[in-house]
Amino acid sequence: MAVSSSSASLKSNYAVFRKIESFYTGGPIQVTQAGDYMFCACGSKVNIVDIETGDIVHSIEQDDETEITVFALSNDDEILVTGSQALLLKQWDWLGNKCTRTWKAVHTAPVASMIFDPSSTLLATGGCDSTIKIWDIPRQYCTHNLKGSSGVVHLVKFHPDISQPQLFSSSMDNSIRLWDLKSSQCVSQLDNHYSLVTSLSFCPDNETLISSGRDKICTVWDLKAKKVKSTIPVYETIESVVLLPQELDLSNLGVTKSSTHFLTAGSKGVLRVWDASSATCVHSQSLPHLPAESKVDVIGQHSLMHCSLVPVKSELVSVNVDRNICLYDAQTLELKKQFSGYNGEVLDVRFVGPKDSHIVVATNSPQLKVFELSSSNCQILPGHSDIVLALDVFRKGKLFASCSKDKTFRIWQMTEDGQVLCVAQGMGHTHQVGALACSKTKENFLITASQDRTMKVWLLPKFPTINEKENQIVVLQARQTEVAHDKDVNSVAVSPNDKLVATGSQDKTAKLWNCENCVLLGVFSGHKRGIWCVQFSPVDQVLATSSADGTVKIWDLQDFSCLKTFEGHDASVLKVIFVSEGGQVLSSGADGLLKLWTIKNNECVKTLDAHDNKVWALDANKKDDTVVTGSTDSKVLLWKDVTQTELEEEQAKQEEQILKDQELANLLHKKQFLKALGLALSLDRPHTVLTVIKAILKEPRGKEDLARNLMKLRKDQKEAVLKFSITWNTNTRNCLEAQAVVEILLKHENPEDLLKYEGIKTAVESLLPYTERHFQRLGRLLQASMFLDFMWQNMRLAEAPRWDEDMET
Repeated sequence: MAVSSSSASLKSNYAVFRKIESFYTGGPIQVTQAGDYMFCACGSKVNIVDIETGDIVHSIEQDDETEITVFALSNDDEILVTGSQALLLKQWDWLGNKCTRTWKAVHTAPVASMIFDPSSTLLATGGCDSTIKIWDIPRQYCTHNLKGSSGVVHLVKFHPDISQPQLFSSSMDNSIRLWDLKSSQCVSQLDNHYSLVTSLSFCPDNETLISSGRDKICTVWDLKAKKVKSTIPVYETIESVVLLPQELDLSNLGVTKSSTHFLTAGSKGVLRVWDASSATCVHSQSLPHLPAESKVDVIGQHSLMHCSLVPVKSELVSVNVDRNICLYDAQTLELKKQFSGYNGEVLDVRFVGPKDSHIVVATNSPQLKVFELSSSNCQILPGHSDIVLALDVFRKGKLFASCSKDKTFRIWQMTEDGQVLCVAQGMGHTHQVGALACSKTKENFLITASQDRTMKVWLLPKFPTINEKENQIVVLQARQTEVAHDKDVNSVAVSPNDKLVATGSQDKTAKLWNCENCVLLGVFSGHKRGIWCVQFSPVDQVLATSSADGTVKIWDLQDFSCLKTFEGHDASVLKVIFVSEGGQVLSSGADGLLKLWTIKNNECVKTLDAHDNKVWALDANKKDDTVVTGSTDSKVLLWKDVTQTELEEEQAKQEEQILKDQELANLLHKKQFLKALGLALSLDRPHTVLTVIKAILKEPRGKEDLARNLMKLRKDQKEAVLKFSITWNTNTRNCLEAQAVVEILLKHENPEDLLKYEGIKTAVESLLPYTERHFQRLGRLLQASMFLDFMWQNMRLAEAPRWDEDMET
């Protein structure tokens, strides 16, 4: 089997592309007056998101990691206040990312609603304990304790006119209460809604109030008379009402200057504009990218949970039930930008676009999300009516396919400007479609596999370049259906030349088929549990399979024998792909690990640990230098192949080392010991520093030269030499140099300065035992030498008379 012997490594630092994970989990979104940032609640933190790029600028997080239940931004954009499950209120300098004040909320249950008054000096908090507190923020004390509400106070709002110190609130009894802040009394109770009141908006005259509820009506109130002016049936549960400013040109939305108009966001998932005087809808937004016959099915899946206006940018911000954030042009309601707020479990991900400029992500949702890699801009593609399970992309990257639990698959086309539209749909399976594979050479066929144990071959027409207005969805019919396995078919793959098809099943086998007529060519048997993934090699006649038995196997396509088995995962291996031009395979497991295997030597060369749960999604780009992974931990990570970079860095490091070694040798030859010592210390190599010190000590006045050069070093360099001396002192061969360094430092440094050395205590503790041992050894050596001298002298005295006799003779 001919395989590449090159070894690739994947960069462990996955910050190349930010994690696409939850940055919004609930609660209101606040947008500053400058319109540059969004404040999004996410568990125990509030993420501050740059609207232009979608990047999280920074996060404000609770120290105790308790969940934030509500937050509010002051009208001057200076102060952020958060309330948590711990019944604490925190005031933040959000620009400096620091907490400036913490105080008890006084509520006996968590705070459910919060808002600043127009002057940004008063803060109202509505609690789950049926009470409302008002706080003077500059003076830091509670000014009002309003009692009388029923159940959770989920809505509080100050009157926009500062001269009228009033607060409006709503609780679980569906009433709107008007509180006079001078007397701290409820002066009026407005009753017209029969369900939860969700939003309050004041008209410019400050004498008219519009309220919305989940009872599918909006009410216009006369605040002077405290009576209902009109009731507007809107035929959907409403979560937000936005009053449209008259200074904006909204003629495209049917808005005239002569009447009050407001916008609603609710369960239908569309923004609608209403004329308050005539109680009629003058404009309704349409759901994008959906055929008419599908719109009825998806109503309710895209319910809007929040909507707000950014006047300075003439933009509307909406949040739907999937926590996706959309920015619209306020004058036309055209979509400008989308952000994905919550992914749930990532089930599949693929590179798309002619140059792999985007990734498409299938999550635990009927919607697909297409992210542009150069930014965080996201397109959200509705179409399927149930969870999307798998994706695949055609050769050129402009067409890709998705399959779903709704028993269908869809073909999507990316236009030149990066917009994605659905162009075809296929139906025919009796159970959920869990796998599909696209043609590798052309864009003329597709193969799907299902829980109904069959695989189907679908022929595709040539799709012309289309736009949103001309979008016509083609309904496809299967050319051939084949019962492939005895149990669910989990994976299907098409060979690089489009002649073979492989399938993997829960029945523990993989099968090889002729693509033209679906004739069975052979069966791959050997796995002990179900097979999750099959993949053809791009260069060799082999097939890779991954299984729930924790192994990856490489099979010969000629005789269907197992050539290699890779064992290393502690759980099911969910996905496998070939990388490094077929020389390696990359596998992902239910243990959250990625493992890179070199086929030639059966070796796992790298294990990557960045996910916390099952890694279902794994794909490589066309250049084979980038890998994207997705997991049930809601993370999508991008990995770069840095083999060449590491080789270049290593080569540059070696070249730099050679030059420095040569420079050091020249300095020693010229006896420029101070520069040589400084260079050796900069290399952080103890042995090189020892070599320099030995060279200095060999000079006629070695100790004096060493003392002079050592005392010219900086404090941090002296600390480094002392640290190295600890190591040298452990070896008898180098103890003289170590003791010389210690002696010089003790003689020439003040005790006060020595005590300031970093790690001086540890250094002394390490030097003492070995120093004592060296002195003991020297003592024993001195005793032995004295005894030897004594013996020599005695031997000379005993032999002297015989010598004289010999001389006389």
